[in-house]
Amino acid sequence: MSESLFCVENLRVAYPSRRSDSMPSWAVDDVSFTLEPGERLGLVGESGCGKSTLGRAAMRLLPASTRIEGRVTFAGQSVFDLTPPQLRRFRGEAVALIFQDPMTRLDPLMTIGKHCVETLKAHQPQLSQRQAKEKALSTLEAVKIPASRWSQYPHEFSGGMRQRVAIALALLLNPKLIVADEPTTSLDVTVAAQILQELTRLCNEREMALLLISHDLAMVGEYCDRIAVMYGGKMVETGAAKSIFSRPQHEYTRSLLAAALHLRTKEGDSGTVGDLGEKALSPQSPVPLPQSQVPILQLTDLQQHYTLESNFFTQMFSKEVPVIKAVDGINLALYPGEILGLVGESGCGKSTLSRTILQLIRPTGGKVEFLGKNLTQMSQESVRATRREMQMVFQDPHACLNPLMTVGQSIADPLFIHKLATPDEAKAQVMQMLERVGLTPTSEYYQRYPSDLSGGQQQRVAIARALITRPKLLICDEPVSMLDASVQSQVLSLMLELKRDFDLTYLFITHDLSVARFLCDRIAVMNSGCIVELGSTEDIFTNPQHPYTQTLLQAAPLLVSQQI
Repeated sequence: MSESLFCVENLRVAYPSRRSDSMPSWAVDDVSFTLEPGERLGLVGESGCGKSTLGRAAMRLLPASTRIEGRVTFAGQSVFDLTPPQLRRFRGEAVALIFQDPMTRLDPLMTIGKHCVETLKAHQPQLSQRQAKEKALSTLEAVKIPASRWSQYPHEFSGGMRQRVAIALALLLNPKLIVADEPTTSLDVTVAAQILQELTRLCNEREMALLLISHDLAMVGEYCDRIAVMYGGKMVETGAAKSIFSRPQHEYTRSLLAAALHLRTKEGDSGTVGDLGEKALSPQSPVPLPQSQVPILQLTDLQQHYTLESNFFTQMFSKEVPVIKAVDGINLALYPGEILGLVGESGCGKSTLSRTILQLIRPTGGKVEFLGKNLTQMSQESVRATRREMQMVFQDPHACLNPLMTVGQSIADPLFIHKLATPDEAKAQVMQMLERVGLTPTSEYYQRYPSDLSGGQQQRVAIARALITRPKLLICDEPVSMLDASVQSQVLSLMLELKRDFDLTYLFITHDLSVARFLCDRIAVMNSGCIVELGSTEDIFTNPQHPYTQTLLQAAPLLVSQQI
């Protein structure tokens, strides 16, 4: 019998403990599996279950102090026995890792083109500069990055565009195995579909194996041959994708499927799970919007244009100054009490629009009216005072929470910034808010640090921090995209409860159409800086008018198609 391409046997991984006398806490506990050339294995499970640790162990990227037991082999050779020169060739040429956060792979001081050329030259020094550039450009084109962006830096790309660059860097050296750790978390459905279709095509053409780590069950089911489910560091179920979806054996697998399916179906749809219990989410009933109602937020011909810096030769031979129209003539009204979803591909201007609304960046044209006040004509000090009533929840809670501040201090901080409470009053309000967002016992969570919390708990802290000033409008920029299906359900349920309790209005930015369908009253579809379609959620999903909206809906992976 021939040797498997990649083999993990009885792998156990434990991170160093603060207490030397304590028993090891295994992040990965007795995991075994194999991967054959060209095979695609999906690894799913909740945040903190050991998925990413397993992926990093495969490439020997764990800290030296990590305790590792078991065996990992690639093409019959032990990964743990590789010498430093062998390990360098192994990473990139044999196995490539695509991280969840692309900035862990990208140097902010290097252009995208230089990233690609340096990667190629490090492993293939015989290539000329021209050959390296040609190969890099063709790879970038495969992930939909135009050649015109060759000389730009990572900060000039959206999060989704940066992830495309990271995927291109992984593909440059034609590895035999790609370990993709949540590679499409920050991408919209159309780009995610393109990237995964490209990855699966390459797997088939080059006999390249894929270990796809994800919390998106529908995506894994669509693009993988087999699925492995992890829980608490253990692999609780493995099998063919179709059998996992149609006949899940383990209770945890069934709960994951139920939570994910519930987000993707409305009442009356085929495949609706009816036994999720009282805490299960129910689709939002549309909020009636009387024509006479005054909008809480009004955008009129809003523009955010960026002028690109041109080099000497461009200035000499071209009179045109290159301009990126991130937001281009947006007209939009948001009414009190509604949830308006904003969907579109990465780089289309969604996040730029949210920051322009908050006046974190000033618009180049048009106006933003909030509660009847034109924010674009207000001083910076007046805008800062107005932000008390208009808060934001970001995609990555870990990035917006100070690691040196306790949870209590982070949530109380806006109260002190806006001079709304004394220290004693602030602590009392924070305790109430912690209880409201489900972080109990409150006295315990008050003293914790962000590093002590899971991703879902960190997002609850971020929501509590946004709500502590009692805003009227909450702008949510991909608030659940980094969470697994079961935690997504919990956070979305919490957001619906808080909306009712605090009389909130949401502008909900997402690339996950199932979340938008579930949560939003109306949906605005954005493409290339413009709103191309706006309508009720029901109309957008059942009768989309614009070709781009139709493309988005066709690209979205749906669990109901997996024969549950």
